[in-house]
Amino acid sequence: MADLSGITIGITAERRADDFIAALERHGATVLHAPTIRIVPLPDDTELRMATDAVLAEPVGFTAVTTGAGLRGWLSAAEGWGLHEPLLARLKESRIFVRGPKAAGAVRGAGLREEFSAPEESNAELFEGLRDAGVRGERVAVQLHGTLLPELTGLLRESGAEVVQAQPYRWLSPSDVAPVHDLVESVLAGRVAALACTSAPAAANLLVLAGSRREEFLAALRGPVLCACVGPVTAAPLEAAGVPTVQPERQRLGALVKLLVSELG
Repeated sequence: MADLSGITIGITAERRADDFIAALERHGATVLHAPTIRIVPLPDDTELRMATDAVLAEPVGFTAVTTGAGLRGWLSAAEGWGLHEPLLARLKESRIFVRGPKAAGAVRGAGLREEFSAPEESNAELFEGLRDAGVRGERVAVQLHGTLLPELTGLLRESGAEVVQAQPYRWLSPSDVAPVHDLVESVLAGRVAALACTSAPAAANLLVLAGSRREEFLAALRGPVLCACVGPVTAAPLEAAGVPTVQPERQRLGALVKLLVSELG
């Protein structure tokens, strides 16, 4: 096993952060944890409740599932509101399209069945598949995760669909930004060997929270600091800012840990 002793890695995750930290520490790494986003608690999310009511109001012809965690969270929240069975019945009536295996697993775990799964596990493929299936005149329930996808939901609207968006796990900035500022300063001081990101909103908000140090911070990320992302969607905000990234072949947390060990150990 490669040894990461003496190597400091910064992570920005909130969800599954404990698992990520424990895995890195098992390899000897020192972890700086600076969550750059926080999740709106599902039972308190009035926007999600309104979206659920909208889905239940009329039949939907198609359902788009972008993440397994998002679907499970949505159904869990609906159960708390006494709407689990009606929501499940509504989705069961529709043609279900999913982004990839994890979303498909959640669909099947709920007793549903998908018709289409995006081969490369991308949102672009998922929404193109929906468009090509013929959504004109149909209501489409879209389960988003963390962030809106206006360019992709717009594709459905341009194709004549009525889109109803349900967004479990909406992101907000963290209540305490001090750990983020500490991470930025540690990167600038050369104390951090790698930055690991597991969600696009977290990566994007890290750059926002860097504030006046943003350009210095980006320069460090383009130079000595290794930026590792769980997949291309997560990497997109960094790469758009000119930061090179490395990504594992499989878009999984365990694969990201192995990549960091391989690159740094």
